[in-house]
Amino acid sequence: MMNNAECKNKLNAILSRLNGEQIKPVLDTEGAVLVIAGAGSGKTRVLVSRIVYLLVEKNVSPDNILAITFTNKAAEEMKERLRKIVGDEAGDLWVSTIHSMCVRILRRDIDKLGYDKNFTIYDETDKDKVLKRVFETLGYDAEALLKSAKSHISNAKNECLSPEEYKRTYADLRFIEEICNVYTEYERQLSHSNSLDFDDLLFKTYELFVKFPEIADYYSSKFRYIHIDEFQDTNKVQFAIAQRLSIKHGNIFVVGDDDQSIYGWRGAKIENILNFDDIYRGAKIYKLEQNYRSTKKILQLANCIIKNNSGRRDKELWTENSDGVKIETFVATDENSEAAYVAMQIKSLLARGEYTYKDFAVFMRVNALSRAFEQEFTKYDIPYRVYGGYRFFERKEIKDVLSYLKIVNNPYDDESFLRCVASPRRGIGDKTLKELREFCSANGYSLYEGIDYIDRTGIGASSKSKLCNFKLLLDDYSAFSRHNPPHLLIEHIIDSTGFVEQFSEKTEENTQKLLNIGELKNSAETFYKDNPGTGLSDYLNSVTLSSDTDSLDKDDAVTVATIHSAKGLEYKCVFVAGLDEKILPISRSSGSDDETEEERRLMYVAVTRAKERLYLTRAQSRYMYGGREYMTQSRFLKEAQSVLYPERVNFSTEKQDKFYGGSIYRDSSYENLSAGSYDGGSASGYSSAYAKTMLKGSKPVPNNKANISEYKPGCKVKHVKFGDGTVILVKGQGDNIIVDVAFKGVGVKSLSAKFAPMEILK
Repeated sequence: MMNNAECKNKLNAILSRLNGEQIKPVLDTEGAVLVIAGAGSGKTRVLVSRIVYLLVEKNVSPDNILAITFTNKAAEEMKERLRKIVGDEAGDLWVSTIHSMCVRILRRDIDKLGYDKNFTIYDETDKDKVLKRVFETLGYDAEALLKSAKSHISNAKNECLSPEEYKRTYADLRFIEEICNVYTEYERQLSHSNSLDFDDLLFKTYELFVKFPEIADYYSSKFRYIHIDEFQDTNKVQFAIAQRLSIKHGNIFVVGDDDQSIYGWRGAKIENILNFDDIYRGAKIYKLEQNYRSTKKILQLANCIIKNNSGRRDKELWTENSDGVKIETFVATDENSEAAYVAMQIKSLLARGEYTYKDFAVFMRVNALSRAFEQEFTKYDIPYRVYGGYRFFERKEIKDVLSYLKIVNNPYDDESFLRCVASPRRGIGDKTLKELREFCSANGYSLYEGIDYIDRTGIGASSKSKLCNFKLLLDDYSAFSRHNPPHLLIEHIIDSTGFVEQFSEKTEENTQKLLNIGELKNSAETFYKDNPGTGLSDYLNSVTLSSDTDSLDKDDAVTVATIHSAKGLEYKCVFVAGLDEKILPISRSSGSDDETEEERRLMYVAVTRAKERLYLTRAQSRYMYGGREYMTQSRFLKEAQSVLYPERVNFSTEKQDKFYGGSIYRDSSYENLSAGSYDGGSASGYSSAYAKTMLKGSKPVPNNKANISEYKPGCKVKHVKFGDGTVILVKGQGDNIIVDVAFKGVGVKSLSAKFAPMEILK
């Protein structure tokens, strides 16, 4: 029984742990309720407590309660908490993501819409294949319109619009006729295959409720108490479903934080939470402003930043936690120096014995910035994981460009041949490639070699011509590579293939891909500058090493993630990197107040992930979109000056004006490690300068393998990642020795003698 003495005791224990503001919405069970839950304010505890209160105190049947979360992980965590309190009856609760809920509804009633209940759910790859067939059927140019049409179809379904309705709503949109024709044919082919895409799970449920109101009434009667978490991230169709489910009773309980609404580019409507009490007249509103996660200094910064947004509900986080340590700021000469600073800070804090690797996170606006951190962490044997995305050299666009380099370096590499022949697409189909593969396999040729004998195959004249032209292109790259370094080869490949044209549409995804491609060229250029005289093979070796994850301890690793991937996470020590204009805020937000406010919310989310220590970093210059650019500090840093630099030390020389676009305020980090710290030369040189400064006064990790005074030019060493090498230069003295080491197949690396995982070979 739900209301037995044991459950009552558990409920009382739960309620006793709630603060005065948390308990109010838990006990308010009837009607519409909005809980504005600030970061780290215990919203999951409130949700779980309210459901338990309904079950135990109000004797509500588990079958009458619905709880919607936005990740499967969050749903499982909530179920587990409930199971520990109310036992097996928690299994009768509908606790799930909204997509999982809709699948359950559609499996029961989708036949009313003409589908079989055993429908297939298509993933993104399946969706792409169907769309390509649609373009063939309609005779449209897929290269010109495919990505755009895919985006518009998703947008239409999220806005609850059929092809005809979307066409009327967006009548002035370029290519709207073709887009809606694609949408119509796409829907026909999905229906013919008895299949739904991911957006359909919501859209078809909405359509089912509209066309068959008795089905909506059934679920509205069933779910007498509706709970929705992360309400600020709901889109139009999600809110429409929630509204329809609550129509019978009006008992809808939503929890969220408008200050953490960061998915507008994905269709989320912040208006859902801002206008909730206009839609539900008489709705009760509660605010949870006490933060249990962060220090007072961190919250002071978070409040200072977010107050600059106008489109928000007024709130201010506070905590009974300690003041905490000072928030650190750092200006690097370039992106490599920025990553070196982070690596040295992590090593220094680890040396104190207070933290483990999993206590650290590096957050950034765009994933292209991760490359420098991955390479610097490799230097110092810092285990890391890239959260919510691929490691830099494993991203598709990076692997596509590298496939050209690999086939130039090794013409027998058939896998690289197949990859680069398809990116960008050049009209060479699967049937042609299959014939070529079969011919080469029978005659012992590589695919590259086989093109020289293509007249002996049955491949058609048009495809023969395309393959021969492709080989001429590869031959040109091979000749070019003999006289030019890898970064110029990458530039030549990108320019001559029109590689970046496939990312011309201005979307979040394409912006990330273009930045990644620019960062790849930057990595090759940095490698060549650090290692003069090395060639393509050496660079590819270094890339392979950087991609190696075999030795990482996945249970204890630094998290490297985009801020979008950081929602719901928390760490003792957080580094927010790339605080420059054009990065955070992202360049395309310029001129749009709404987009700028969403960028500011991203900054707020990143800051509020930190529990104890927070570091804000930026760089004076970065390699972006194919060239090195001088950067100016993010406007969000300027907005936070009263918190970060209360002494307001003006600094406005001509040199700094060039870097910062005006005066800035600095703490000791700026004083010690700004432009004057550059010691000339390569990015490794920058890292050496910062490493030397960072080592001053820090307790090193004990290095029992060697006495650092034994490092001399010419001595042989062994590094856990880079292998055997030779010391070519020793800089500094005492605790601040930096050694430049030439590693075979990797190049020259500048390393701290005390921190580097390296030993002298006797």
